[in-house]
Amino acid sequence: MAVEITRSTIFIPLLLTVLAGLSTALGSLLALFIKTFHQKYLQFSLGLSAGVMIYVSFVELLASAIEKIGFFRANGIFFLGMFFMMIIDFAIPHEYLDEHVKREPESNRKLMKAGIYIALGIAIHNLPEGLAVFVSALGDTSLGVSLAFAIAIHNIPEGIAISLPVYYATGSRKKAFWYSVMSGIAEPVGALIGLLLLMPFLTQSVLSFCLSFVAGIMVFISFDELLPLAFKDEDGHTAMAGLILGMAIMALSLYLM
Repeated sequence: MAVEITRSTIFIPLLLTVLAGLSTALGSLLALFIKTFHQKYLQFSLGLSAGVMIYVSFVELLASAIEKIGFFRANGIFFLGMFFMMIIDFAIPHEYLDEHVKREPESNRKLMKAGIYIALGIAIHNLPEGLAVFVSALGDTSLGVSLAFAIAIHNIPEGIAISLPVYYATGSRKKAFWYSVMSGIAEPVGALIGLLLLMPFLTQSVLSFCLSFVAGIMVFISFDELLPLAFKDEDGHTAMAGLILGMAIMALSLYLM
């Protein structure tokens, strides 16, 4: 059975991707205007985001796909989603802030170049995240809201990673802020690409394939990006508390839906 896509059905999914993507701007504002930002807050937030993503990927997205299209097909597409993100990560690896700032580059030009590379890398990684939020919200609005919230949390440190090198290179808060915003816009762009690709032939089965693929993307992001940063330079208790709470919040929300 075909899934009807109208202006009313795509408005909320697209809005969620915009809000999730533009949370990079919030990270930029934190970096540029808040003098004291405790590392534990960041680690807890990353753990929380990973908990939401991991739990919803296995309990809701993959489970729903298995019910609709079968165990082997759903799991095959799930691992294909992970492999897809792994290829992107190998081809265009994330370049995080401390990889550049702590090296004390010889000139502002090098630091600016680092900021641009970080922005481009994050923008490309944001494309499948935007697709993930859009497809999830298209199938279930409340599920899309949960994923958008989780991705928004994990986009905040990415905004920090983009804005600080640009700011220290140029001395301009405005330029640093807009580089973060432009990187975040890649998320709704990813949603629009997904819409154009899916619109001609979207059925319940195709939607289930997409949800399974999205689950693979979310799990890879959680284990490859969020958790390593959350547990970095810390005993792990803060990040673990966030991880458990994120899963508990997601379990409660699914029960109440």
